[in-house]
Amino acid sequence: MTTTEKDRTVETVGTDAGPARITWFPAEGAAGARLVLALGHGAGGGIEARDLRALAAALPAHGVTVALVEQPWRVAGKKLAPAPRTLDTGWRGVWPALAAAGVPVVAGGRSAGARVACRTAAELGARAVLALAFPLHPPGKPEKSREDELTGTGVPTLVVQGGNDPFGRPAEFSPGTYGIAEVPHADHGFAVPKKAGTTQEEALGTLTAAVTGWLSTGLAPV
Repeated sequence: MTTTEKDRTVETVGTDAGPARITWFPAEGAAGARLVLALGHGAGGGIEARDLRALAAALPAHGVTVALVEQPWRVAGKKLAPAPRTLDTGWRGVWPALAAAGVPVVAGGRSAGARVACRTAAELGARAVLALAFPLHPPGKPEKSREDELTGTGVPTLVVQGGNDPFGRPAEFSPGTYGIAEVPHADHGFAVPKKAGTTQEEALGTLTAAVTGWLSTGLAPV
């Protein structure tokens, strides 16, 4: 089922994990999209996250169609995310719809959604991976690193991380096979405190500028 709402289209897609939902923000201009950026949400929220919405608002003007993907558990109204294997199944199920336009698809997401994109990028043929607020480790447990998911994507990968993210601050990452961009003072949800000396709008501007630049310069590590 597909419905249209002003500047976006909402599409329901069947998967082996249940119905998922894609909210499309089409690229602007007569030339159409040069890329699709598919973004999944985290385990504690949906596509209303500030970073996902900021990218959906900014990137269509740069020839990028943004697809915000709601996992089946969110569509079903459940409050707890399922196991990673089930998340991967849901993501695989929406991939044919994401790739249907015939342009390269960059897989991405925030937090748990970033992990899904990393784990499945190579098998699905993603052009690259965008990892927003990647949960490098559980808070306070740096020894339980998930960095192998970033280094194992097999495609160009960019991490955009808040400077005060308890799931992994930028200095804790070891880029080489992937790039990293910092949003100063931001937490795991890219919120910044009032005492930071920068506004929330400026923080999101840093995020969208980093992603826009990366998508425009060959998707190489930065």
